[in-house]
Amino acid sequence: MEAPMKYICILAFLVIMTIAGFNGVEGHDDYGSCGKHNIEKEAEKLAPCTKAAQDVKAPVSNRCCTIMEKKLKNPSCLCAIMFSHTAYNAGIKPEVAVTIPKRCNIAVRPVGHKCGAYPLL
Repeated sequence: MEAPMKYICILAFLVIMTIAGFNGVEGHDDYGSCGKHNIEKEAEKLAPCTKAAQDVKAPVSNRCCTIMEKKLKNPSCLCAIMFSHTAYNAGIKPEVAVTIPKRCNIAVRPVGHKCGAYPLL
């Protein structure tokens, strides 16, 4: 009687681990704040903003402002993008990047939403 119960427990454990693996519980998919969108891929979409996110005096392109306005609909995702590996490797400075919405004159923006220690302007 003890042996069948042991096998049932082992089988149940394996089924649970398999289901968890298929659902992405492993934690390496770079999802989270951006839902099912990969943060690194989302960061690549902000390439037109690179110079403006490195230097507060750099001009912000119209293309950057258009993309930024869309990204501001999910400020948590935008913050995650600012701290992504892609942004870091591109030399993005989060303290400068948070100024882009204001520099673009985007009227509807989540002013004060914190990205780490930096509030969006």
